[in-house]
Amino acid sequence: MSEAEETKSVHRHRQSAPRNLVAAVITVSDTRTLETDTGGALLVELLEKAGHRIALRRLVPDDAQAIRARAGEALSHPEVQAVLLTGGTGVAPRDVTPEALAPLLERELPGFGELFRMLSFEEIGPAAMLSRAVAGMVGDKVVFALPGSRGALRTAMTRLILPELGHLVGEGGKRGPA
Repeated sequence: MSEAEETKSVHRHRQSAPRNLVAAVITVSDTRTLETDTGGALLVELLEKAGHRIALRRLVPDDAQAIRARAGEALSHPEVQAVLLTGGTGVAPRDVTPEALAPLLERELPGFGELFRMLSFEEIGPAAMLSRAVAGMVGDKVVFALPGSRGALRTAMTRLILPELGHLVGEGGKRGPA
C-alpha cells in the first residue's frame, strides 16, 4: 500500500468512527477530593467540549486492588466506551496505576506511551522519562492511564487521545474472523 493509500485509509476509518462516546473518568489519589481534583475536572471538561458524555466519575486511593476494582466497575458499565484514569503513573512507590491495570488490558497500545513521552520531552525535557502512562484495549473499550499533571493531561488529550478516540473505539469494536 502506498503512503497516499495509507493516508486515505486512515482518513476513511476516522470518518466512519463514532463521534460521541461515553467515558468514565477515575482519579487516583490519596489526597484529592472531587472538589479539589483539578486533573479529573480537566478530563471531564475536555471530553464534554469534544461532544462526549461522562457516565462515571470516581476517585480512588493509590492502591492497586482499589484501582483495579474501580476500573473494572467502569469497564462493566454497559454504556462506557472509554476509561480514563489520572494519577499514579510516576515512579514513586505509591504510583501503581500501570501495575493495577496490567491484568485487565487484553491488548496494549505501546505507541500511546511512546508518543506521549516524546511530546512530553518536547515540553519538559528529560523528566518525561519518569512517566509510565499506558493505554490498552479491554474488549471493545479503550483504557488510558495518564499522569496527574494538568499540563500532561492537556497534552495527552489534545494531541493524542481526542483526535483518535473515536477511531480507537471503532476499530476496537470490530470483530475478526471466528
